[in-house]
Amino acid sequence: MTVIDVIKYEGDNQTFIWKYPVEDFNTSSQLVVHESQEAIFFLDGQALDSFGPGRHSLETSNIPLINKVINLPSGGTSPFHAEVYFINLVEQMGIAWGTNSRVQFLEPNYGFPLSVGASGEMAIAVRNGRKLLIKLVGTEAILSQTKLITYFKAFLQTKIKSAVAQSIQSQQICIFETDLKLDELSQEIKTRLAPIFEEYGLELTQLMVTAIVKPEDDPIYQKFKDLYFRQYADIRESEINQQVAIVNQETEAKRTIIEAQAKANKRAIEGYTYHQERSFDVAEKVASNEAVGEFANAGIGMGVIAGVGGPIGSTVSTAMTEAIRPVDSRESSPVQQGARAAFCPNCGKAFSESDLFCSRCGTKRV
Repeated sequence: MTVIDVIKYEGDNQTFIWKYPVEDFNTSSQLVVHESQEAIFFLDGQALDSFGPGRHSLETSNIPLINKVINLPSGGTSPFHAEVYFINLVEQMGIAWGTNSRVQFLEPNYGFPLSVGASGEMAIAVRNGRKLLIKLVGTEAILSQTKLITYFKAFLQTKIKSAVAQSIQSQQICIFETDLKLDELSQEIKTRLAPIFEEYGLELTQLMVTAIVKPEDDPIYQKFKDLYFRQYADIRESEINQQVAIVNQETEAKRTIIEAQAKANKRAIEGYTYHQERSFDVAEKVASNEAVGEFANAGIGMGVIAGVGGPIGSTVSTAMTEAIRPVDSRESSPVQQGARAAFCPNCGKAFSESDLFCSRCGTKRV
């Protein structure tokens, strides 16, 4: 019988539980436990003494549970038979998972039947090595990541599928927005699965959903997908049109203000007011009217011009008065003209500048 003097871990970092290959020791053997490890002695189907990180001598005082079972003699060196399991407490990351078939449920927002798949990664750590050893390991010498997932595979498939469907429905996640909600979905599924791992002394430290596989070949799915994106495209187009209209209105308002300010500056430089400018416009229209000689238009024009003050108003008013006075009156009235008649009032012959009487009929020139 070979008795081992030093017992230490010789497995790798992807192993949860590793059994030391030799089972014969004595009370002088040394047990070396690394950081983030735990060593448990197993005898006759019972998990007995456990040791944390450090170097331990397997004296009777350090292994009370073994001593109680096999009643080791005190003092000296005594051989004993037991199994030693090393528990790796380091968080095991990058463990891939995925559904092996589609999850069937009703889309929570549109209510149409839907089937999706999901995949991602998880991280697991041993929190109670004794519970894991008793419930899962049994007589196995090594519990690796692959073997652990194999043990959990059957119920994980069921639980993950259920968790995916329940999480999407409970959070009312639109199937067309799942990529935006992967963090929330991951946390929800992790919360639902954590108690299952705790029953085996494990902690589900992380669970990440990295992909939701959607039924792109399903015509019903495509129909609602087109409806969803068209709806938001129409809304966005409407918002853009409203923004463009607002910008155009603001631009037009600024242009009007600038033009008004320019006209006001021009009037200030040229010495007239807005009211006077409007009066000029009216007067110009009256003067250009075919019926300018009519007294109705003349009254309007004079009424407007009357409102123009200063020398400009007087000048324009005089011009308007002269413009609307009848031609006969302007040419024949000596009082208004301030000169003698140019034609004979009897026969119409034109007077020369020196004529006092009409050379044709003898009528006196007035």
